[in-house]
Amino acid sequence: MARISIFPLPGVVLYPGLQLPLHIFEPRYRAMVSDALVRDRRIGMIQPQRPHEGAPLFEIGCLGRIGEVEALEDGRFNIILEGEARFRVLRELDVTTPFRQVEGELLGEPGDEVLAPIERAGFEREAMRFADAQGYSVDWDQVSRLDDVSLINGVSQIAPFDPASKQALLETPDLSSRCELLVQLMQFFGRRGDADDEGTATLQ
Repeated sequence: MARISIFPLPGVVLYPGLQLPLHIFEPRYRAMVSDALVRDRRIGMIQPQRPHEGAPLFEIGCLGRIGEVEALEDGRFNIILEGEARFRVLRELDVTTPFRQVEGELLGEPGDEVLAPIERAGFEREAMRFADAQGYSVDWDQVSRLDDVSLINGVSQIAPFDPASKQALLETPDLSSRCELLVQLMQFFGRRGDADDEGTATLQ
């Protein structure tokens, strides 16, 4: 069990082993970052089920550790959050802090997952089609050098899909299932041609 200060942000997910840059400007989340920096530097990224104040949370989020931090003179922060482990919300806590906190169960991640060669090839083929359809410029030589986990989780994190689709990807239990769902989503959104313009094709 873990007590987790949470940052509920629609459309934003974090995966273990990946990084997420965040600009923190709201007073309550500036307080959350300040609190985390004097404790264990950890906060949880999780999506609310609806984009309004106090909305119920999805069940699965990702615990991140604040790595790089830039404290600005007006109290804002620029931080890099490094994904450590997915967590399941057990209950939301009744707290006096301006930010929400939950009791969470950290989820073990399968180790050293790899895709079958046919899965990897099929994914890269569909990703190329999707990127071309969306007008993204992608360094495919760089992509080909990524290991399977970094590739699938990285694309899942930055994919320009709706919040429910991004949540479904985060909740998949293994890499092969996530790869399969990601291909289906690229096909679906590629046909619709209306994927969210906020997506980016840069993998770190």
